[in-house]
Amino acid sequence: MDISEKKYILAIDQGTTSSRAIIFDYSGQIKHIAQTPISQLYPSPGWVEESPDEIWETQLQMCRECLKDSGVSSHDIAAFGIANQRETIIAWNRLTGEPLRNAIVWQDRRTADFCTSLKEKGLSDLISSKTGLVIDPYFSASKIWWILHNVEGSNQVAESGDLLVGTVDSWLIWNLTGGRVHATDYTNASRTMLANIHTSDWDDDLLGLFSIPKQVLPQIKPSSGLIGVTDKKWFGTEIPICGVAGDQQAALFGQKCIYPGDVKTTYGTGCFILMCTGDKPVVSDGGLLTSLAAGTTEKPGYVLEGSVFNGGSTVQWLRDGLQIINSSDDIEKLASEVNDSGGLMFVPAFTGLGAPVWDPYARGLVIGINRGTSKAHVARAALEGIAQQCVDVIEYMEKDSGIAVKEMNVDGGASINNLLMQIQSDLCGIPIIRPGMVETTALGAAFLAGLGVGLWEDVESIGNADNQLDTFYPKGTDVVRRSMRESWARAVGRSRDWVDE
Repeated sequence: MDISEKKYILAIDQGTTSSRAIIFDYSGQIKHIAQTPISQLYPSPGWVEESPDEIWETQLQMCRECLKDSGVSSHDIAAFGIANQRETIIAWNRLTGEPLRNAIVWQDRRTADFCTSLKEKGLSDLISSKTGLVIDPYFSASKIWWILHNVEGSNQVAESGDLLVGTVDSWLIWNLTGGRVHATDYTNASRTMLANIHTSDWDDDLLGLFSIPKQVLPQIKPSSGLIGVTDKKWFGTEIPICGVAGDQQAALFGQKCIYPGDVKTTYGTGCFILMCTGDKPVVSDGGLLTSLAAGTTEKPGYVLEGSVFNGGSTVQWLRDGLQIINSSDDIEKLASEVNDSGGLMFVPAFTGLGAPVWDPYARGLVIGINRGTSKAHVARAALEGIAQQCVDVIEYMEKDSGIAVKEMNVDGGASINNLLMQIQSDLCGIPIIRPGMVETTALGAAFLAGLGVGLWEDVESIGNADNQLDTFYPKGTDVVRRSMRESWARAVGRSRDWVDE
């Protein structure tokens, strides 16, 4: 393929709350961004859904808008890169292309009781040894099981060979290629609780455990390299899809964190902390996850990961639910009105607690309210609650890996909040490094695609997209830090097991 005249990458960043398309040039600079929100549906307590059609249609619209408004022709695009919200599951009919139902989003907790039953059967060690994951509704396997047991006609479609199931990347690939390719990459597959991270393939024992027929699942491919080409009807020409990764692994790659001990945190709807551990998986004793890392080789590396379910969604709740701010950007100004949270602790367990606690029955808690408590204290306590959850993960990463975290790279929408970054540094006791461009999720997908199509030879040959770095250094004393951590641990304990099984 002659790409000598093609110096742009079109990256898709399909997230939980928005569909985005970003065009990057050869130097990794942003040419143009197009973004639109997508709707979340909450049909029952603990249930979170989205429309598959809306995901696809908005993403296609943003790609077209990005090309049109940037003035870049589709013929100038060397490759497509895809980063996507992970664990969210979509089932559709191969013949009609119609979804069987709404997508079940990664935050959804409807299978909590089923997951508890698996733990009670003593299956935790088996599943952990094969997948590096803990049994939790967060992951895709129990969602697929739920569809096959609760959606009328799903088993008949499966038996006829016309049922396809996949994470959001698979849905986008299938639509972009005009229904010719049903594929995923190994980072997304490693988050389903159905793939064996030691073989990078679907595991027959796990498929049997969840009663999921293998033929409904996508083919697992490397994160970088040719996966398929887009149908001409979408952009007037065929564009190779050469980079795919789950959003968190894409962000890690976009930060060029590729060496053991490199750590990044993405502050999005949730907060996701990943540490590179090299070519061997690290088994966690602290409830962290072992997943596959995005890379350019057939044999992927490994990461340790801790997932915080509610990060940016905490700020959204202050805006939409409590209505103490008009926009998400307002929280920094409001929280800065006070020097501390006044003893208030805010545990944002709206959809349970992720790593390292893994309690789907925990719920949000605000404790320490007194007559002097103001909305500014609530705002500051919310930011502290986001940061505290990340510290929990970092501390366990150090224990599990035996590697001291010396600094943390950050990205994602909430990382632009200077107060949150300073609080994070204070609580972690390490420098927090924020790149001048925080679009590292899409950038990682673009890097993988450009490497996969041959636009760049290797990671070292990729120029720095933005050399500007903001570094936040820890302030305050160890005594204050320890006191805040102790109060946080007590608050988390009181938030747990709230929902009656």
